[in-house]
Amino acid sequence: MIRRNILLNPGPATTTDTVKMAQVVPDICPREKEFVSVMREVEEGLLRIVHADPEEYAAVLFCGSGTINMDICLNSLLPAHKKILIINNGAYSSRGADICEYYGLPYINLKFPLNSRPDLPLIEKTLQENPDIALVYTTHHETGTGLMNPLREIGALVHRYQGVFAVDTTSTYAMRPIHMEKDEIDFCMASAQKGIMAMTGLSFIIGRKSMIEASAEYPKRSYYCNLYMQYAYAKAHGEMHFTPPVQVIYAVRQALLEYFEEGEAGKWARHCRVYQAIRTGLSAMGFRIYIPEELESGLVAAALYPDDEHWDFEKIHDYCYEKGFTIYPGKVENLGMFRLCALGAIDEKDIREFFSVFQEALQHCGVAVPVQYNDRIS
Repeated sequence: MIRRNILLNPGPATTTDTVKMAQVVPDICPREKEFVSVMREVEEGLLRIVHADPEEYAAVLFCGSGTINMDICLNSLLPAHKKILIINNGAYSSRGADICEYYGLPYINLKFPLNSRPDLPLIEKTLQENPDIALVYTTHHETGTGLMNPLREIGALVHRYQGVFAVDTTSTYAMRPIHMEKDEIDFCMASAQKGIMAMTGLSFIIGRKSMIEASAEYPKRSYYCNLYMQYAYAKAHGEMHFTPPVQVIYAVRQALLEYFEEGEAGKWARHCRVYQAIRTGLSAMGFRIYIPEELESGLVAAALYPDDEHWDFEKIHDYCYEKGFTIYPGKVENLGMFRLCALGAIDEKDIREFFSVFQEALQHCGVAVPVQYNDRIS
């Protein structure tokens, strides 16, 4: 028996035992035709999840965490003498700006408050005033806060000004329904340990083949993290250019089978049930949630630390961890908060059990329930 931990952090996510055990396979060279067929199966499944036409789109696989996708898209998809627009209202869009800075890429860092959606007229004004913007990048769901960005509206603006729209969908892919064409997305990205509920080590970018092929003529800024090189090698050989995470890919194949068995609508309905149970439980205990309900993703609740001298996140985390539940700190500078996430192979029953343990943890630390605030934030 494998101990089942409930991970309420924003990834890696709780997995099924069948996904875990799918990694236990005979050793195989990843250049064998048998393994190449597994890779093809995985690529096809990843495209299906976002309703991407395989004639128009490709799924390109890489070793690494979700950040490698950001690196690849930003350094690979920028033509010479053009610049990037980063729509920035969270920790992960800020990371996109950091990547541009490290590569020395020309970019505009268009910042917005962390608890509100971006200003569409300002985005359009920026695109109008900067006709050399070729690539626009943002995050679908900022897991640092739980904020959801309006992809279709942003994507429509980007395409009106002939730009390429790349979106970090790491924490929405295979959870919230996504449709590449309808959502105006040219490139999306995710990693195996999040929405498809597999293992860490495999990340992937889904993008328009025509745009990937056009990028062959763009400046080469990285060797390992080059989108066209990986795409072209897989197209020619059916393999990743460099050694893939073999066992992880077997787990991904099993996770995709389970995804399609549950179905897009069924899986999203389950995440909604879990999130509603999280929100209800926090509210019942008096916790304030940072993002207004109408702006939330329905996947992450960021709860503000109460004004209680006995509140100690580390002690509460450790108490819950010993009981098999993981909670996670927030990502808003100078504002204490923790996050509970509706990712992974969990359901309402797990959340009810968590709140029973969480209540015990607060009592153990002497935190008053319902929790109290001193009107420092409304």
